[in-house]
Amino acid sequence: MNNLHNYRIKCTLTFGDIYGQIIAWLIVIFLSLASSLALWSSAREIYALVTVGIVLVLSLPFLLFAFVTTLLNHIEVTAVDPATESKTSTTGNISNQKPAQAIG
Repeated sequence: MNNLHNYRIKCTLTFGDIYGQIIAWLIVIFLSLASSLALWSSAREIYALVTVGIVLVLSLPFLLFAFVTTLLNHIEVTAVDPATESKTSTTGNISNQKPAQAIG
């Protein structure tokens, strides 16, 4: 259990990494809504609802798989030498970041 202190875990995921996946899923949602509106009539309302439900149920696992695999691909585990590692750098590179500023 003490060996866990010899590794550093860092997540390098940014919004730009999943932006394409979000856009693709939004396109799928809008296409399913367009197809349901095309099927919407007094005789085929149930088909429209079933179409949206099937598209959502079938696309959600693929979206979840894409998000999880993207997240796992952006997790870095690096070995650190505790003898050369200073205690101030264990918090990451927070001291290198600029504070948030208000616009206006």
